Amino acid sequence: MPLLRKLFFAFLILLMPLFVFGQKKPEPWPVPEEYKNMVNPVPKDEASIKEGQALYTKYCASCHGKTGLGDGVKSRALQTYSGDFSGPEYQNQTDGEHFYKTKFGRGEMPKYDGRLQDEDIWKIIHYMRTFKK
Repeated sequence: MPLLRKLFFAFLILLMPLFVFGQKKPEPWPVPEEYKNMVNPVPKDEASIKEGQALYTKYCASCHGKTGLGDGVKSRALQTYSGDFSGPEYQNQTDGEHFYKTKFGRGEMPKYDGRLQDEDIWKIIHYMRTFKK
């Protein structure tokens, strides 16, 4: 294969992720103060984390990925990047902020109000805290 053809294919391979994964970064997501300051009422223990893991796997992993890296099987079809839960941008938010975002959703993030009990959302948050690097 001529050198020019090899370079062309190498160039395409390098650029392909830009076309396939050309998702935009999420817009800032304001959270009302009464939610920001909420404290997770579910005790953080092995049982609640395990239940949170099962719920996360069922409701969240398809977009957010098994380990919260935003690489779930449905993530490529999203217009907005679903986020990396292991890093400081996520981990520095309060449990209340995560509760609000999960309960009420916005855009491509579905709302779980009426689909999950509040206690289950809190358990998912405990599990998602285990993704911290």
